[in-house]
Amino acid sequence: MADVLSVGVNLEAFAQAISAIQALRSSVSRVFDCLKDGMRNKETLEGREKAFIAHFQDNLHSVNRDLNELERLSNLVGKPSENHPLHNSGLLSLDPVQDKTPLYSQLLQAYKWSNKLQYHAGLASGLLNQQSLKRSANQMGVSAKRRPKAQPTTLVLPPQYVDDVISRIDRMFPEMSIHLSRPNGTSAMLLVTLGKVLKVIVVMRSLFIDRTIVKGYNENVHTEDGKLDIWSKSNYQVFQKVTDHATTALLHYQLPQMPDVVVRSFMTWLRSYMKLFQAPCQRCGKFLQDGLPPTWRDFRTLEAFHDTCRQ
Repeated sequence: MADVLSVGVNLEAFAQAISAIQALRSSVSRVFDCLKDGMRNKETLEGREKAFIAHFQDNLHSVNRDLNELERLSNLVGKPSENHPLHNSGLLSLDPVQDKTPLYSQLLQAYKWSNKLQYHAGLASGLLNQQSLKRSANQMGVSAKRRPKAQPTTLVLPPQYVDDVISRIDRMFPEMSIHLSRPNGTSAMLLVTLGKVLKVIVVMRSLFIDRTIVKGYNENVHTEDGKLDIWSKSNYQVFQKVTDHATTALLHYQLPQMPDVVVRSFMTWLRSYMKLFQAPCQRCGKFLQDGLPPTWRDFRTLEAFHDTCRQ
């Protein structure tokens, strides 16, 4: 039985193509060597420029010549047989009307994609197993025995239940003032005032936080008609940074079975900005870096870090 790899392949042209590839690599290497060496061995600048241009053009012509030769040989090599050891499916390649019914080639393509999918799924599984997907109240120091019962996972919770959760959180943090309003029906909007440091607008669907905007204590948080301004960002870079970190915190604190725990954990993390302009960075020990205080707060320890020091 003839060798599978040799079926449909011009072996002589194949050997010449390998030599052409080697010649092309050598030509490309000479081009880069010419660029690396630059203009040398001439007394005048004009002479060096002319010699460099001539040498460079010769090398480019060599590359073009070797590339054309390789393209010519590639057309002479031919197409190898796609007879892979796929058990009895290899018999499909013997179909004389394969151009009309390319079942075997399609089967090979599906087999290759299946192997790729399995490989990437294994990589994704390994990466996900390295990260803890359980965002629970244990990270904030709450005991599992005191963990509240699971609440319904539906996105629609009674407004009275949402009001009770927000009022309990408001009583938990005396230095934080939370004002709840519903300008557009049942969806709640919170205006959180943290001491005299900052104000935070929290947009919620039921008990799930959708969006947060952090502004300075003296900045206007209302529109001309008296509603909370949920679109314009702060005029200060420090509060724009805190807004970005708050958005990251929303992605971190995820526990759909207990949304009240998520809100309480987020508010606990937000309260750590009470000393935004007083706490030094835990990594470098400085209060300012590039004119900004430490704007990042660790999700687990609530320690302050500069944005570049937390890496």
